[in-house]
Amino acid sequence: MLVRRENPADVPEIHTLHLAAFAGMYAPGATPPEAGLVDALRACDGWLPELSLVAEDPGGAVIGHVVCTRAHVGTRPALGLGPLGVRPGHQRKGVGHALMHAVLGAADALGEPLVVLLGHPDYYPRFGFRPAADLGVTPPEPGWAPHFQARPLTTYTPELRGPFTYAAPFQDL
Repeated sequence: MLVRRENPADVPEIHTLHLAAFAGMYAPGATPPEAGLVDALRACDGWLPELSLVAEDPGGAVIGHVVCTRAHVGTRPALGLGPLGVRPGHQRKGVGHALMHAVLGAADALGEPLVVLLGHPDYYPRFGFRPAADLGVTPPEPGWAPHFQARPLTTYTPELRGPFTYAAPFQDL
């Protein structure tokens, strides 16, 4: 498996990947919003192309995707992570793990201070995430608190506290 930056030729594969990866989370026949969310994020000013990564199999097929976009804690820049999707036939085989390590390393190398996500509280702590409230970061929706997590990076300082705001397309979900 190779993890690399997304390129324009990957866009259709990324879209279908997210449709397949999230299909089981919704009613049969429903279109998972994650695919459209990635498309909308790509078109917004919060898009950070260097933080949109794909995993490809040895044959060159895109089997996973993760993205971080510009977000804010109060008025200060931070990152919102997601979606993270892996094709169903490749789930539970380390693809998501590799993508998480790659995107966190890339974000850290770019000098970003904090990565925030809404995700399963039993999965993301293995990557250094903890409840965002522990860092004084509050979710856009109070009900998200049990799943709202943050990961400080090298340039993080404790003064980075306050309400979190995702890139605009997240508000359309």
